Amino acid sequence: MTFTRIATAAAIVLGTVLGLQGFVAQGPPAPQTPPPVAPPAGERGAVPEPGRGGGRGRGNPTATLFTEICAGCHGTTVTGGRAPSLFDDQWLRGGDDDSIARNIENGIPATEMLPFKTALTEQQIWQLVAYIRTQAATLKGRPEYVPDPDNEVIKSEKQTFKIEIVTRNLETPWGLAFLPDGRLLITERPGRLRIVEKGKLLTEGVKGLPKVWEKQDGGMLDVEVHPQYAHSGWIYLSYSETVPGYTAPPAEAAPAPPEGGRGRGGPPDPPSMTVIMRGKITTNNEWTEQQVLFRAAPDVYSSTNAHYGSRFIFDRQGHLFYSLGEKNVMAHAQDLSSPLGKIHRINDDGSVPEDNPFVKTPGALPTIWSYGHRNPQGLSWDPVTGKLWESEHGPQGGDEINIIEPGRNYGWGVITNGIQPGITKRAQEGMEPPIVYYTPSIGPSGIVFYTGTRYPGWKNNLFVSGLVGQQLRRLEVGGGSVTHQEVLFNRFGRVHDVIQGPDGYLYVTLQLPGQSMSASTPGMVARLIPQ
Repeated sequence: MTFTRIATAAAIVLGTVLGLQGFVAQGPPAPQTPPPVAPPAGERGAVPEPGRGGGRGRGNPTATLFTEICAGCHGTTVTGGRAPSLFDDQWLRGGDDDSIARNIENGIPATEMLPFKTALTEQQIWQLVAYIRTQAATLKGRPEYVPDPDNEVIKSEKQTFKIEIVTRNLETPWGLAFLPDGRLLITERPGRLRIVEKGKLLTEGVKGLPKVWEKQDGGMLDVEVHPQYAHSGWIYLSYSETVPGYTAPPAEAAPAPPEGGRGRGGPPDPPSMTVIMRGKITTNNEWTEQQVLFRAAPDVYSSTNAHYGSRFIFDRQGHLFYSLGEKNVMAHAQDLSSPLGKIHRINDDGSVPEDNPFVKTPGALPTIWSYGHRNPQGLSWDPVTGKLWESEHGPQGGDEINIIEPGRNYGWGVITNGIQPGITKRAQEGMEPPIVYYTPSIGPSGIVFYTGTRYPGWKNNLFVSGLVGQQLRRLEVGGGSVTHQEVLFNRFGRVHDVIQGPDGYLYVTLQLPGQSMSASTPGMVARLIPQ
């Protein structure tokens, strides 16, 4: 039987076998080989036409593959065709990625669902799985955005709560931290550190901060307060800067854009990189006693404006952990001589702890705690086990939640559960699989375990903020795994950070969605009030 006949016969019952669910958290995979090409979502309401790929001038081979072997029977919408839709949230024989791939590969005995293992490569099968998931979410569309969620009441599975706006008039709020006296520190990505004092946002930000490079992912990033702040007064900041001594090329040296079009003229962006520093705030709200704890060598700076990291957290011994993205170069994550794509551990003054895992490894940076990371933006301690949990942006799909162990390799550059050109493995010996992963992406950023008493049903749950998903997600965990998940809200904009305040409430940043994911837009800070 020809490939076309096999594909047609099998495709007619794919919908009854597979079904779909929009945002799906997956457990760690068995060793698999995913496709090397990421499928764009295409236009809402239909799969892209063959060879068109949803834009960017390149054909989408997965859309073409779907159209050739699936769409003729199952259609390109949630209503389906002659056979049931593959995008309608109906599961019949296993809803996880591995089950779907296995059903495509092996078929279903005593049905018309024939095996595809000889007609499709393993990569093509995983392309279809990822494409189906991504397209299903696209067809659903987003919930209607609520620009002012103040006093919105939400009835979740275990807790009814109200959204209460703490402060408005912010621009791209990124990180949150409380001072012992109750003042709330807020970083704004354009380069400001704001203070909410006695319930009101001070008109001016902290004065005297260093100049940041703000573009795409870059700008003023995280903020953290020393655990012994009452004695030390130290506040920690991460931000992106241009390489010291950089001089922009003259304007006339830039190539002109093509006539009649916008083109890509102009000089390249300056090389930039994440910096870790600490300082103190005076009674006049001025930044003083600044100390740089980490600044990379000039050759580490690059003109890409993606994947700076970063997030802070202290442990009980007073060590500071900070995360750095790989600046959009996968190879950095596996290179122990590079600071990029790593989680680092230092003493509070920037010196290196003697028990760091790579202190005695020749050629390795001694501050590295773990490696093989893409763009980690969330860190939190499990109050039950004492383990460090992390959130990390995947490529197209494959966002991760990990438990971080010293010296371990988390695989980026070699393995991923998302779709990334150049990566063809989902697992490899010696590399840590995620606890859960998300396809389509939710863009996980700040995370926190809740340890208070305001929400009894949420005790020791992990809360994950989402940028792409514009959501706050609650995870129940136990035994080193995620046992249940719930999206608490997904209509209030991009959520960069979530923290537990000294009053026991959860606080979140909210940012108005922009024309692009990296646009700088108005934002606010809210807290969740139990009802």
